[in-house]
Amino acid sequence: MKYASRPAGALLALVLSCGLAFAHGDGAPQPVDTTGLDPLGEDWLPTNPYRGNKVAIEIGARGYNSNCARCHGLDVKSGGMAPDLRALEPTDDGDGWFLTRVRMGATRDDRVKMPPFEGLISQEAIWAIRAYIDAQPDD
Repeated sequence: MKYASRPAGALLALVLSCGLAFAHGDGAPQPVDTTGLDPLGEDWLPTNPYRGNKVAIEIGARGYNSNCARCHGLDVKSGGMAPDLRALEPTDDGDGWFLTRVRMGATRDDRVKMPPFEGLISQEAIWAIRAYIDAQPDD
């Protein structure tokens, strides 16, 4: 009888470890509340209008953690599964690459490497996430 609790313990450990798989989100795009940011309109801006904006950085942190961290790492520190976004220069060229990748996603060999977020996350949220990424130290 002293071993009767082992199957129950193993089951409990399995159930608890499943929660860890969702620690950085469930995989479905999450809405980002952009209250406090100036609206950007219908046309996509080619560069980040929120760079250095404290409110945008805070909003971007929430948006990043609920939509990007599962692949690109907490605090924008990639574990190798996806590119380390801290290496992306905070320039117009870097903004262009970022915007295209986030809006259109990426595929390689007919496999989705990054899903497209256009139509799922607003332009304001995407640029706020970029502002947050730009604000992270590249150690």
